[in-house]
Amino acid sequence: MPEFQYVARQLGGQKVGGVLTAASEQEVLSTLASRSLFPVHIELAEAARSQQRRAVRGVRPRYVSIFYAQLADLLRSGVPLLRSLELLERKTTHPTLKHVVQNVREQVADGTRLADAMRYHPRVFSELAVSMVRAGEEGSFVEDVLKRIAAFTDHQESLKSRVLGAMIYPMFLLAAGTGILVIMLTVFVPKFTPIFERMSERGTLPWATTTLLSMSDGVKNYWFLFVLILALAGIGVVRATQSDQGRLWVDRVRIRLFGMGPIVRSLAIARFCRILGTLLQNGVPILQSLRIAKDATGNRVLSDAIAAAAESISTGESLAGPLAASGEFSEDIVEMIAVGEEANNLEQVLVDVAENMERLTNRRLELFVRMLEPVMLTVMAAVILFVVVALLLPILQSSNVF
Repeated sequence: MPEFQYVARQLGGQKVGGVLTAASEQEVLSTLASRSLFPVHIELAEAARSQQRRAVRGVRPRYVSIFYAQLADLLRSGVPLLRSLELLERKTTHPTLKHVVQNVREQVADGTRLADAMRYHPRVFSELAVSMVRAGEEGSFVEDVLKRIAAFTDHQESLKSRVLGAMIYPMFLLAAGTGILVIMLTVFVPKFTPIFERMSERGTLPWATTTLLSMSDGVKNYWFLFVLILALAGIGVVRATQSDQGRLWVDRVRIRLFGMGPIVRSLAIARFCRILGTLLQNGVPILQSLRIAKDATGNRVLSDAIAAAAESISTGESLAGPLAASGEFSEDIVEMIAVGEEANNLEQVLVDVAENMERLTNRRLELFVRMLEPVMLTVMAAVILFVVVALLLPILQSSNVF
């Protein structure tokens, strides 16, 4: 059975904490009640969460989206939750998801709420989905929430696919250009070295040819050093991103990078606005919604700005003010959020902001890719032209053409 960490208050008001082994969160609540303790916070112990992450692999979002939609349809048709989970368990063909649904069904059969049962599988069910299902259970509209989660998951996957699809061709050009350059420097150029030896001894070899031959010798004789440097650089970047300061620096570079920076920033802000708006529409408290939505940005700089805004809200301030003070959100977005707060329609405004930003980001991404393709082709052509000119110059010079 899993272990749960808890924080509770005694009758005198003192805070106490500890770890309990129980089958579900409901059993932890019962145990604390029998000890005259009032629970403040309960979560799976870190050891149990780590074991769970190792035991269950992730499932592709499209399979999870189908599960949400099918469960919503069954519940809307009047099929009880336990029976619906049993039907989906038999129908699911994905082995990992089948195991997860079986575990969720067993916990629900033991009296655990659906959201709590889903929370045991963070690699399959996101914190966003768990929070929305919990709000749906409290408001008795679980089927509507599941439908909305399915639509949201499909939308996010569609957006991710468009971004990845747009970057495939530029990445192919980069890989092809690098491969062609390496082959030319290691195979083609060395064949001309004996021809130019005499001119090199006389010191009449053009600088372009000398540079090209030096580059060829370096790549051919010291290629392992280049590979080692790239490997060490990759390891250094990975280790840097594992520390708070390193990840903060990398994320700051990402959103300030020329060309791609505004696109990365817009995508992160659009994701934050959509998730926050969706959570608020489903009755999740704003502080909890901000805690979930800030991590969904995927950028530490923006996440820290949102966390600061959440602290301000807990003291009674608005959301728009701290976001504007951070300098990470544009003036028009902050203004729309401020109008939404004043009109008590923040959740819908956030969804509208997300949709507008996604459309704008798609146009920016399309324009960036269209500009990137001719730039990369021009660079490749310039490199090949340099190689050809560097090889032809000595021949033309020795023929007294110049």
